[in-house]
Amino acid sequence: VQLQASGGGLAQVGGSLRLSCAASGRTFSSYHMGWFRQAPGKEREFVAAISRSAASTSYADSVNSRFTISRGSAKNTVYLQMNSLKPEDTAVYFCAADRAGWDEALAQSPATYDYWGQGTQVTVSS
Repeated sequence: VQLQASGGGLAQVGGSLRLSCAASGRTFSSYHMGWFRQAPGKEREFVAAISRSAASTSYADSVNSRFTISRGSAKNTVYLQMNSLKPEDTAVYFCAADRAGWDEALAQSPATYDYWGQGTQVTVSS
């Protein structure tokens, strides 16, 4: 699976952005998907994850109720709708794919994921 993240950019505080992660490969629907982010000088942190069926989702406390993860109708794209953006949301955002069975706790760990996209920069300014 190859992943291509896009949609990052510059946003104002309180604004919105939608990130996309396009995947190649016919078995994309077999993967759970996650979004992570990494700010300068900080470790990569979990943002959101969605199960292969889209029946289950998980969010970091810091983004819960502001961000929404979803799978496209064709299911080869995963989205991260980011609303009410804050300066602390500034980071490089990465999408990732996991072949294992869904487990919410494991879905929050970068080590769980088998494939990673290249990252897209999100900058929130006041």
